[in-house]
Amino acid sequence: MAANDAFTAGVRPGGLTDSTEIRLLLCYLVKNAGPITRTEIENALMEEALVNYFEIGSCLDDITQQKLVTLSDGRYSITEKGRKVAQELAFDLPRSVRERAVAAVLRSQTWARKEAQYAARITEKPDGHCSIRCTIKALDQELFCLDIGTPDRLSADLVKKQFILKGNEIYQMLITKLTEETE
Repeated sequence: MAANDAFTAGVRPGGLTDSTEIRLLLCYLVKNAGPITRTEIENALMEEALVNYFEIGSCLDDITQQKLVTLSDGRYSITEKGRKVAQELAFDLPRSVRERAVAAVLRSQTWARKEAQYAARITEKPDGHCSIRCTIKALDQELFCLDIGTPDRLSADLVKKQFILKGNEIYQMLITKLTEETE
């Protein structure tokens, strides 16, 4: 791999490889989805393969130093200067890139909120089987807990993902079944 391939690795065709474009996209994202964490930005842009991981960090540092965004309590917020840059120049970026990036950020933020409330911890056993402890938290207390066994790690990862995405539905169905009157 050539040296400059390291900065384009993992970027799909149509993604961004130019630092100026990446900084514009980051300002656009912070303006439209902020305040936002670095992890939410990284997860979103990496999921869509729009930008190289190392470029995200470097460009976030750049726009923070340029006072286009501020970083407070681990969250990036747009400044007035950054808002102007995003409004005036972000439309120089391809529309498909802007749309995919914003949609991915919103998914990432939703996932982060759900993961804070619906947790699933996987424990691998020596025989290859896994145990998943699924919990729902409310007001810093464990409201619900369910242990599930799976035959392998792949199944466990799927159960974890689905529980985090659908924990509320699962809890509601279970409570309904447990409290319905028998005939």
